[in-house]
Amino acid sequence: MSLLDALKWRYATKKMNGEKVHQDKVDQIIEAARLAPTSSGLQPFQVIVVTNPELKAKIQTVAFGQTQIVDSSHLLIFAAWDKYTEERIRGVFARNNAERGLPDETPSDYEIQLTANYTTKTAEENFAHAARQAYIGFGMAIAEAALLQVDATPMEGFNPAELDALLGLTERGLRSVTLLPLGYRDESGDWLVNLKKVRKPLKEFLIEFN
Repeated sequence: MSLLDALKWRYATKKMNGEKVHQDKVDQIIEAARLAPTSSGLQPFQVIVVTNPELKAKIQTVAFGQTQIVDSSHLLIFAAWDKYTEERIRGVFARNNAERGLPDETPSDYEIQLTANYTTKTAEENFAHAARQAYIGFGMAIAEAALLQVDATPMEGFNPAELDALLGLTERGLRSVTLLPLGYRDESGDWLVNLKKVRKPLKEFLIEFN
């Protein structure tokens, strides 16, 4: 299946049947998010996986009762850094240098410039930027799930502050951004499953300057 065919197949599943997704497929979906491009390669987000039924039920209460949370096989939570810090940026560059066999005695000019740029911004500006990077990984995960014919429901409909408190994300320097339940569609109980996928026509979607 091509990516375009997979994207035509997928939809925002409204009802899941509780069937387990094989761990190999979940690992591939997470790996797609991990390999996603991010600004300056900083990867300022993490993916949290929840399979515990009791915890999923608690998350459902802060996600407006959406049933995909509890009916999913695995619930992925994308959480971004609450802010950029010199220590976080230094850690990324130190890892890169170690993995590439490069010297790491002093920060490069680029690292110094990058650190100065981020650390002079407000925490809210930093988080907004980090959240945009999380969305890139989020999109990659959705695409990989579609290629594997695993259903997924992209979700922004939840209370981030309550979820952060529930999972103790603040103490980790993280803020929740999006949810992605993974599972398989319940064709008999999902009102959306047989409806035509509708998107803007290309002539309205595309702007060209030739």
